[in-house]
Amino acid sequence: MYEEPEASAAPKQLDGADVLIETLKKHQVEVVFGYPGGAVLPIYDALHKNPIRHILARHEQGAIHAAEGYARVSGKVGVVIATSGPGATNVVTGIADAMMDSIPLVVFTGQVATTVIGTDAFQEADIISITQPITKHNYQVKDVADLPRIVNEAFHIASTGRPGPVVVDIPKNMATGIFSPTDETTGEVNLPGYQPTTTPNFLQIQKAANAISTAKQPLILAGAGVLFAKASDQLVELAEKYQIPVTNTLLGLGTIEGNHPLFIGMAGMHGTYTANMAIQTCDLLINVGARFDDRLTGNLAHFAPNAKVIHIDIDPAEIGKNVPTEIPIVADAKEALLALLEQNAPNGNTAAWLESLQINQKEYPLFYEASEEKGLLPQQVVELIHEYTNGDAVVTTDVGQHQMWAAQYYKFNHPHNWVTSGGLGTMGFGFPAAIGAQLAKPEAKVVSIVGDAGFQMTLQELSLLQEMRIPVKIVILNNQALGMVRQWQETFHGERYSHSLIPVQPDFVKLAAAYDLKGYKIESYEDAKVQLKEALESDEPVLIDCRVVQKEKVYPMVVPGTALHEMIGVKPE
Repeated sequence: MYEEPEASAAPKQLDGADVLIETLKKHQVEVVFGYPGGAVLPIYDALHKNPIRHILARHEQGAIHAAEGYARVSGKVGVVIATSGPGATNVVTGIADAMMDSIPLVVFTGQVATTVIGTDAFQEADIISITQPITKHNYQVKDVADLPRIVNEAFHIASTGRPGPVVVDIPKNMATGIFSPTDETTGEVNLPGYQPTTTPNFLQIQKAANAISTAKQPLILAGAGVLFAKASDQLVELAEKYQIPVTNTLLGLGTIEGNHPLFIGMAGMHGTYTANMAIQTCDLLINVGARFDDRLTGNLAHFAPNAKVIHIDIDPAEIGKNVPTEIPIVADAKEALLALLEQNAPNGNTAAWLESLQINQKEYPLFYEASEEKGLLPQQVVELIHEYTNGDAVVTTDVGQHQMWAAQYYKFNHPHNWVTSGGLGTMGFGFPAAIGAQLAKPEAKVVSIVGDAGFQMTLQELSLLQEMRIPVKIVILNNQALGMVRQWQETFHGERYSHSLIPVQPDFVKLAAAYDLKGYKIESYEDAKVQLKEALESDEPVLIDCRVVQKEKVYPMVVPGTALHEMIGVKPE
């Protein structure tokens, strides 16, 4: 008997929001940080239909800092969704932070419909103009057919070359507009003007190898570019092969194990005496993936006065920007280091150089003066955290005194375990960044070392710990002050503590209890040895309020305008 053939199913119609989510899946996005609002409701509806894990932060600033922590630890692109107007402007600080520290983010902002852009419509903000100076690139979608290409390009730009944030602004009618698979679009990346150089110039590599083999006092300065290139092994191999000491920038910590015999500590404003003096006396400075920022160099006129400079950086704009460079190498750090290792240049004799640095390390170590009468010191807390986590924890911080103490006294065993706000110096960064870091490494011990002031800027994200039982350990170095501001006022402003002391604070233990979290209050070193160990061994989220000495200062210190060798506080007074 003749049967009519079944009618073929009509092709599924997708709107812009569906296409966005499908494209995110193609990029293997596992987690998105965000906060819904009117302009992004179609995107959130698509998320409901095509689920990707979404973390509902309690403030957009918390969302983007969590995405930064996720990206920094995982090496993947952090993804953020914020609605138009205030939602978009609330992520501006995080975008600027990611730009300064080269963190790969793709930030999707909602926007009012194209038909009313420019009319001051409800929750309209020109986020393209606002973010242009603080993004690697930004887009506004003006045709639904362009969405796949724009998203693909955004991920490509964010994650290649020197990483950074990309904003994609999506008007609401672009999210609801129908996308036809027959539209003339392939989604292919089309960026003829964006071609980062990753392979080093062979002649420059030869020059660098020759300089290394003839140097008597060489020094490697390793920055975050080594971490982004996943080149820590190659860096250590080069240092060991030629017996070259290594110092780190703040963001480069973890490129070499903290207890490695060739590691001489962090350099810069609060770097070690040994590292800063090594920069000032070396005859060859090999900068790998650092940008010679002012907190590292001190007075540029007196920076590394005796050194020939090799600068390896994937961003050509950084080479020669601040420090004259004799041997520039524009390349991916891993590619450049591999090429240097292949040269097999003869070893120079650095034995006397290393011996002089070892003497400096013994005579001018980091120090603090502790006593039971003085009270609990922040340096003691950080040392205990290091001891109880064996140097294996992921550590996040805000900016300020606690950040410097963590950088000085926590010795990292592994790369990608140090998450801090460097270039922008963002208070409120550390705690939400720890949430993102923990989601990136669920098996890791994640410790957020924060100040009492910075923590209060994003403490609403405690709700995420309560909801999801994310086992972050929050350690507040509580000196009841804006610590670094107070230190500068003491040192440079005649001890006039203008609005830097915070004598009235919440009871942080009760605050933790309000979020169904375990809280500790620690006021002495003896208590710290017991209670800090117990807290860090917990499998649950924990808040630890450490009441530390208010007037303790971060030393050594390079006073602004002075040279690295003019440090103060290198020995007890």
